[in-house]
Amino acid sequence: MRFLHDRVPEQDLTYSDVFLVPTRSRVGSRLDVDLTTDDGSGTTIPLIAANMTAVSGRRMAETLARCGGMAVIPQDIPVDVIADVIAWVKRRHVVYDTPLTMPPTGTVGEAFNLLPKRGHGAVIVVEDGRAVGVVTEADCQDVDRFTQLHSVMSTELLTVPAGIAAEDAFNQLHDGRHRLAPVVDGDGRIVGILTRERALRATLYQPALDPDGRLRIGAAVGINGDVEGKAKALLAAGTDVLVVDTAHGHQERMLDALRRIRALDPPLPVVAGNVVTAEGVTDLVDAGADIVKVGVGPGAMCTTRMMTGVGRPQFSSVLECAARARELGVHVWADGGVRHPRDVALALAAGADNVMIGSWFAGTYESPGDVQRDGEGRLYKESFGMASARAVKLRTAEDTPFERARKGMFEEGVSTARMYLSPSRPSVEDLVDTIVAGARSAFTYVGAGTLAEFRERAVVGIQSASGYTEGMPVDVSW
Repeated sequence: MRFLHDRVPEQDLTYSDVFLVPTRSRVGSRLDVDLTTDDGSGTTIPLIAANMTAVSGRRMAETLARCGGMAVIPQDIPVDVIADVIAWVKRRHVVYDTPLTMPPTGTVGEAFNLLPKRGHGAVIVVEDGRAVGVVTEADCQDVDRFTQLHSVMSTELLTVPAGIAAEDAFNQLHDGRHRLAPVVDGDGRIVGILTRERALRATLYQPALDPDGRLRIGAAVGINGDVEGKAKALLAAGTDVLVVDTAHGHQERMLDALRRIRALDPPLPVVAGNVVTAEGVTDLVDAGADIVKVGVGPGAMCTTRMMTGVGRPQFSSVLECAARARELGVHVWADGGVRHPRDVALALAAGADNVMIGSWFAGTYESPGDVQRDGEGRLYKESFGMASARAVKLRTAEDTPFERARKGMFEEGVSTARMYLSPSRPSVEDLVDTIVAGARSAFTYVGAGTLAEFRERAVVGIQSASGYTEGMPVDVSW
């Protein structure tokens, strides 16, 4: 990457401060772009769901991995629970979505609680392992919540056989005017579900798979307590990436924890962070990191900069840290500050191999937590920062009341925020479509077919606030 007219700025820059310059290109289509990363994580699109309690759980992990990304389960979750999540994700189908199933005697109220858990928005009514009907939100409108599903379900149910080609499945759904179909094995038992969109995505995305052909998932460990013991347990559970995580990664306790984990000789990438300087990258790599996580204070749930004045604009952080990482033969993940697809493209141009997304993904069907409605009927989920009082309370649940109270006096993060689900893009797959489309299009403007070419060819300019505003679309006349 180089700056337009080779004018290297003196000040640090955020994503909003910069733009990509179109250059002569031989890349004729977005579909000619390969977003596969080479950082050892196994992702085929450069997107990681952040290790936040309100973001990454089993549903997020399986759904994102089918599209080629990966979720990292946060450190606050008990090790045995993380092991169960990893095992569960590894058992999921790499193409078909996991169905929501209920018996015919289930109630409409129970179905309403399940429907927001998946982007496909349907409950399959199953009897003796076989699909006998389907229930959507429309079927449950104006119906008593104790009504049993056999009274409201639609029996006009299309099923498709396991192993069907994605295009054939789409055509059957399209021709029959069905939105979704259960996938059944030779005995007629349901093994998954396909929507028209999922069938299309199966042809556009390559799942992130481990050497055994199973979906990939990461897990995080902190720097306090029995770090080695937890790391061993996560390795034994089958995590594909181990993230050693703390807000201030350039500290002695992190370096010590990282050395002890490296001494375990883990056969997978070790990610460590967060830092924002070349010196921080050097020290983490010397201690054993394969990938360095970059970003202090840019996240939507983070109050670090306002509370402490500590941090650094994210674009410049990624640019400097990625340059040092390349010198050392390692990689960086850009963590935080992403609010639009353009920000992902700019992070990649600055040298990131993967981009971590937190709050943006929190407002989706697949994130943990229950969907709620505000006074106007809009759907949202609650999100919170991982250094907030709410997170500290969860993290210190086993401490004495006195110790919990002491630690609760210090917080750097939002304890509750509403992440609204987009009516048109409520699923994380919808957001991935938008982000990947933007990134692939950016590659075509730059004339790059791969991440390496993009980093090499990207030309970045600096803009004023008015320049940034000029690029915003207008949905009403002025």
